Amino acid sequence: MERTIQFQKNANVLTADGKQIGSLQRVVIHPETRVITDIVVQGGGLFSKEYRVVPIEMIAETTEEQIRLHHEAGDLKTFPLFEERKIISESEESHGSAGEISPVVSGVPGVGPVVSSSIAESIDTELERNIPEGTVAFREGAKVFTSDGKHIGNVDRVLADPSDDTATHLIISQGRLTKERKLIPMRWVAMLGENTVHLGVTEAEVNALETPLHPE
Repeated sequence: MERTIQFQKNANVLTADGKQIGSLQRVVIHPETRVITDIVVQGGGLFSKEYRVVPIEMIAETTEEQIRLHHEAGDLKTFPLFEERKIISESEESHGSAGEISPVVSGVPGVGPVVSSSIAESIDTELERNIPEGTVAFREGAKVFTSDGKHIGNVDRVLADPSDDTATHLIISQGRLTKERKLIPMRWVAMLGENTVHLGVTEAEVNALETPLHPE
């Protein structure tokens, strides 16, 4: 039995029979409990990218470079979009006295008047994310800062306990030419955001860490 679940940045996401359907973009995690609830997978083509939310229960196994889903997961399109624009209110100005949409008339040289609806401009929308309330869609590659404000690397991988889906460690990379990796315990994380991680320890404490490939 594997000791950890691994979520590597840009890992290939596969169906149960080995067909690649996307790549890992984000890990959805509750910043207080550290429980991972979902992953965000990028699918689609070069000019039609889409991001879907896949519950962690649908993950059968993970390796450093791959995430394989269960048979019942099916196609990526069966999962909800990560972000959707939804209508929150509609202005009264978009309706006439009888509830009809008020037209906008504009002239086009050589063609004549053009009538179009102004409804699109009078509807208020907001972008909603289909992830559990209170969770953070954590982006791997996020910058990591120490308690003394030093940027000491970026997140390469998230490790989790398969028994309860709780994140246990972050693997961060340091340096540009020669990458040095550090294994950061989640207990050191003071604040977890989408694009940044703030630790409760100093740069000196991080530098004193060994660089094991696996958690102790």
